[in-house]
Amino acid sequence: MELLIVVHSRTGGSRQMAEAAAEGARGELPVRLMDACEAGPEDLLQAQGYLFCGPENLAALSGALKEFCDRCYYPVLGRIEGRAYAHMVCAGSDGEGAARQLARIAKGWRLREAQPALIVNTQAQTSEQILAPKQIGSADLGRCCELGQALAAGLAMGIF
Repeated sequence: MELLIVVHSRTGGSRQMAEAAAEGARGELPVRLMDACEAGPEDLLQAQGYLFCGPENLAALSGALKEFCDRCYYPVLGRIEGRAYAHMVCAGSDGEGAARQLARIAKGWRLREAQPALIVNTQAQTSEQILAPKQIGSADLGRCCELGQALAAGLAMGIF
C-alpha cells in the first residue's frame, strides 16, 4: 500500500504544502513524493491513492501538473478506477478553477475524491508577489499535514 504525492511548484508554496502532507502521511503508510515532470503512468499504477498538489496559474492547473495528467491519462485509463485522491492548490486568488479542472480529470479516471480540494490562498496579486518565493504559514501547513495523514489513514484502514 502506497500513497503517491505528485507536486509541481515554481515558487516553493506547493512544494511546502506537499512536503507537509507527506510528513503527515508517513506515519500511516509508505509515501512517494514526486515532481510532476518526473512522475509517470507506472507511478500511478503502483500507488493505491494519490495527492495532487500544484499552483493555480491563470485560474487553472499549472502547466506541468496538467502535462502530467495529459501524459498519464490514457495509459492508466480503466486501470486505476476507484482509487482515492485528494488535491491541494497554492492559489493567488481563489484556486477554484484549478480545483475544478483537477476534479474533472479525476472524474475521467473514475477516482474517488477523499475530500474537497484544500486551497491555500497566498493573496499574491501583483507580478512581484506572484513571482516571489512563497512561505506558507504554519496553520496552512498544519492543514496540509492533516490532509496527508487522513488520506493515508483512510487508505491504510481500507476506507478508501
